[in-house]
Amino acid sequence: MKKLVVITVVALSGFFGLAQTGSGFGIKGGINYAGNGDFFNSAENAVTSPDRNVGYHVGVFGKLGNKLYLRPELVYTSTTSGYNEGDLKVNKLDVPVLVGLKVIGPLNIFAGPAFQYILNNKFDGVTIDNVEKDFTVGLNIGAGVSFGKFGLDVRYERGFSENELNFINSNILTLNGDRVDTRPDQIILSLSLKL
Repeated sequence: MKKLVVITVVALSGFFGLAQTGSGFGIKGGINYAGNGDFFNSAENAVTSPDRNVGYHVGVFGKLGNKLYLRPELVYTSTTSGYNEGDLKVNKLDVPVLVGLKVIGPLNIFAGPAFQYILNNKFDGVTIDNVEKDFTVGLNIGAGVSFGKFGLDVRYERGFSENELNFINSNILTLNGDRVDTRPDQIILSLSLKL
């Protein structure tokens, strides 16, 4: 009987040890290739798409599970989009809540909502009125590879709803009344380290 209890305890601890190998928390960072949305010119009724620029992100993540996992993240993101009228800089906090699946070997795929809180907007030489919504929701979808404590992933992020900011007190008179959709559209490359 003692042997059966010992074998059962060893087997269960091995099972639970394997189940927890994928769980943990860590840090992450990387680059974003982003465009923030169309520029709407009220005087000409023209719409200009942004030039995409490279930005960056840094943050922390948690991971629960192994083969099928939940990965919430808290990430500070800085993006810049170029327009004919100037550059729009957006700083925000992102909270993606991803559900992932380990496919084969080190390869995994994931998707989930990304909750976004806009901290700051700057447009070259222009005073910006308050952004329509400080809090928005988007979608992250991507794939990654994990090697021990290190991970590398690439994902696509898209905002669900328009989120406009308006210009006021412009030094450039033609921008008065114009607006930009701050909804993100970006490709994100991240390196992560599980602590």
